[in-house]
Amino acid sequence: MYTESAVSRYGSAIAVPGGGKPMAGALVGMVEQSVAIRLRGLTRSFGDVVAVNGVDLDVIDGEFLTLLGPSGSGKTTVLRMIAGFERPDSGTIELAGTDVTSVPPHGRDVNTVFQDYALFPHMSVQRNVEYGLRVKKVPSADRIRRAKEALAAVRLDGYGDRAPSQLSGGQRQRVALARALVNRPKVLLLDEPLGALDLKLREQMQVELKEIQRDVGITFVFVTHDQDEALTMSDRIAVFNEGNIAQLGTPSDVYEHPATAFVAGFVGTSNLLETAAAEAVLGRPGTWSVRPEKIRLLGADEAVGHGQHAVRGTVREVVYVGMSTRFVVDLAVGGSLMAVQQNSQPITDLSHLRGQDVQLVWDTQHEYRVGE
Repeated sequence: MYTESAVSRYGSAIAVPGGGKPMAGALVGMVEQSVAIRLRGLTRSFGDVVAVNGVDLDVIDGEFLTLLGPSGSGKTTVLRMIAGFERPDSGTIELAGTDVTSVPPHGRDVNTVFQDYALFPHMSVQRNVEYGLRVKKVPSADRIRRAKEALAAVRLDGYGDRAPSQLSGGQRQRVALARALVNRPKVLLLDEPLGALDLKLREQMQVELKEIQRDVGITFVFVTHDQDEALTMSDRIAVFNEGNIAQLGTPSDVYEHPATAFVAGFVGTSNLLETAAAEAVLGRPGTWSVRPEKIRLLGADEAVGHGQHAVRGTVREVVYVGMSTRFVVDLAVGGSLMAVQQNSQPITDLSHLRGQDVQLVWDTQHEYRVGE
């Protein structure tokens, strides 16, 4: 199981593997924090498929936590159990210290924002945002005031009289967010809410969503399979794999110090050197990660500096992707590595490097042993 090695800025342990079944949220000896959500031993199966396998997790009050993982990893099922849309087979769910495991969705102090905005097309933006308050029979003057405040919080003040059809996709998503915020929930759950947006708008909304969360101070639990999204917005990331949390930590923890080979490969791109490859390239056993952006290409005869590791190879492929260029290099000792070069200066076509003998060079401090 995981053991504590340090205490993060949110008070939860930075977990490192020590064998056995993955867990998260080992909180022995942690600095006392206000916990918005506490999950213990959460399991859920669908027939023979185990979707969630004994998840332990503490979500700190006011943080932006992302549940990240591939399809079928259990992240969305965990979110739905927190919301009350799914009942766990075993385990408990606490919100602000109260056990809500058996409480229906409407009795939980949470709201959920989905990828589908689900706005009422026949209602104005203002009336869409007011809708939940109207159901709760909040007086009209209070409804109007709170809806305007919620729209201002998502940068849409002055848009109340418009119809949803008059808004862009990003604006409609913010209306859905305002409709959730107007109820002043303790926790806001977001189930891949940016998935339907095009790339440029999605990147813009990532920044805006984090700013909104910081401004309103509400705990956000965000589900996505997009690694860039998770790294951009999160205070912490819980990486899911096969119904378990493979790693829990800050974005830099997860990216720079992956706890497992799965995390190293799923969060960004990583070169993994295992067993024979590690021995041949590094002269050491174990599984090692070297991120492609840490690697530079040098000519076959160029000198290598002190504290750097070098391995010889032949460039097999050169891929220009705008901001950067990727090189796939077949190593003389066997196997291959990828290197990424930022295109910070105007460059010419680098395809002539295919077939060239080169050295791949990186600082030894960028060799990270996976699992340590």
